[in-house]
Amino acid sequence: MVVPHHATGARLARHRLAGELSDVVSPALLADLVAVLAELVGNAVRHADPLPGGVVRVAWLLRSTPGGRRVQLRVTDGGSGSGPRMRVASPDAVDGRGLHIVSGLASRWGVERDGLGQSVWAEFDPVGSPRPDLVVAR
Repeated sequence: MVVPHHATGARLARHRLAGELSDVVSPALLADLVAVLAELVGNAVRHADPLPGGVVRVAWLLRSTPGGRRVQLRVTDGGSGSGPRMRVASPDAVDGRGLHIVSGLASRWGVERDGLGQSVWAEFDPVGSPRPDLVVAR
């Protein structure tokens, strides 16, 4: 889908995602997907140029695997001078935590660039799949 390169774009994308996937994925996974999509679109609006036409492209892909459904979110914008990067935010900072949220909720994320701009993607493994980067204390 295409949304405006404006704060309303994140709202439109969240509502569309929730409407299309509410009967397909668990409520817990849907909440994570909505939160990450909001962060990615919000970051595109705040930190990147729009695509031609003043828009951001948003997509999601569901793949069935033996362990369940894998979901990938992708937000494509016109790019920026510096690519997305995780920042260290002080406890009093009002921003700077978006990609930490993405990293914490998604199984993995990354950035791809081409001649038109950049795509930031986040992938979610089926619920219950182990994340090798997380250690659970018992």
